[in-house]
Amino acid sequence: MKRDDQDAEEESGPGSPTPPSSRVTPDDIRYENLRRSYNYRFIAKPDYFRLVHSPLQVEEAVREAVTAGKRITVRSRGHCGEDFVAAPDVEVILDLSPMSRVDYDRARNAFVIEAGAPVGKMLHTLFHNWGVTVPVGFCMGVGAGGHISGGGYGPLSRLLGLSVDHLYAVEVVVVDQDRNVSTVVATREETDPNRDLWWAHTGGGGGNFGVITRYWMRSPEASGAEPAGLLPRPPGALHIAEVSWPWDRLTGADFVRLVGNFMDWQIANSAVDSADADLYALLDCPHRSAGDITLHAHLPEEAPRAHARMDAFLAALGAGVGIAPTVRRTSLPWLAASQYLAVPETGPAAIGLRCKVKSADLRAPHRPDQLAALHRHLTRDDYRGTYAAVEYIAYGGRVNAVPSEATAIPRGALLKTFYMVTWKDPAEDDRHLRWIRELYRDMHRATGGVPVPDEVNTGAYINYADVDLADPEWNTSGVPWHTLYYGENYPRLQEVKAEWDPLDIFHHALSISAPEAGRPESGSRTPAQREW
Repeated sequence: MKRDDQDAEEESGPGSPTPPSSRVTPDDIRYENLRRSYNYRFIAKPDYFRLVHSPLQVEEAVREAVTAGKRITVRSRGHCGEDFVAAPDVEVILDLSPMSRVDYDRARNAFVIEAGAPVGKMLHTLFHNWGVTVPVGFCMGVGAGGHISGGGYGPLSRLLGLSVDHLYAVEVVVVDQDRNVSTVVATREETDPNRDLWWAHTGGGGGNFGVITRYWMRSPEASGAEPAGLLPRPPGALHIAEVSWPWDRLTGADFVRLVGNFMDWQIANSAVDSADADLYALLDCPHRSAGDITLHAHLPEEAPRAHARMDAFLAALGAGVGIAPTVRRTSLPWLAASQYLAVPETGPAAIGLRCKVKSADLRAPHRPDQLAALHRHLTRDDYRGTYAAVEYIAYGGRVNAVPSEATAIPRGALLKTFYMVTWKDPAEDDRHLRWIRELYRDMHRATGGVPVPDEVNTGAYINYADVDLADPEWNTSGVPWHTLYYGENYPRLQEVKAEWDPLDIFHHALSISAPEAGRPESGSRTPAQREW
């Protein structure tokens, strides 16, 4: 459906005049500040930034760029791990950060979340005003635009599913074959002729089909018009365990046993109906130069036998490990506890940060050779990093209550792995990139250096974007990058692309291509296309 007059009137909320959009060019004092976002590896240099405050301004800005024939990209809060927004050929960057409203929309009986709203604001506003939540991540500065469209998950996903499992509608500014620009709302209603566009935003990722301006969230099972009943309620409080194992006391066998125990427990207790689906845990395994191995685990304080079940989990984790960890346990109200894992994005530590990330989703534990490779790279004497780590993250549970074809993001994974390295000195780029690439390659050596779906892997996660999956130097599997991210859902995503962005106005290094576009697949990127 096209945007109606009521939508236009409510863009900024009742009684709130919409500020004008801003065109920020290199001679503007704001330009240098806007060039840099979370990852300082990629410094944007567009002809101008367009700061927008409403869907109508987005539509006008897209029309302006398309009419001028300029390459346009979109940024909600600037957390993309690759240069999808700040590529050298980008001429216009549409910045949606001023659009950060989180509110209840009576007309659609759903919560409206603008694309520029950060995760932290979403959690705080929904909970403080209505006592509800959406299962999103703990990186509080990440924008809703990319997080939700990529199938965002978080510490409550084992209990509540993915963020997109509660997505009722999405508003997108699109460009048709004749370069006409319009605003479309697509819902999950079976009778909605635009439903495929909604489906594509349940895990297809941002920057593919148009400009996401707003989401509407309402759980499928919700009924009635009382806002507090439209989304799930989080736990009242969480019982938390913080555990650490010092590297200097861990043998190689201890490390393999510890990580193996964690994976075994998660795989065994991650079914949809698992009694321990409410227990979330993250095992952080940094390079030994970057800190000790740590665990964060929590479950609802009010859950049956909460403390006893945490005891059992920690005992299973330590079985056969030769050293006793340091354990600290506490309980906190849910909203305070949600900040426990929050990634700091202000202060000296965040300024100038450069990073590279990778991922692999698992349905079974890593093999012994993979754990040996992990230990080898995490204890290398020829490498030191500010933060260089592999995280094992609890997943599964209610995530897999939804059929894989029902959303664009595939289902079936029970555990996630997240690879990350950060540094600040540009002169060190090659050293840190080489370390994480070699680690990832060796972890997946049996499947061509990437997590090809098999009895262990289910693929990778598009919100942890990694252009190496399309580079034949690092992906020797012969399996294209889009199979790793989307599995069997990719052909349908291509059909949506062909219908809603036929001119490929919105594209980046790993964007979805229409079936006839013939964009290079894995193994065919040229050296000039590779990102170093």
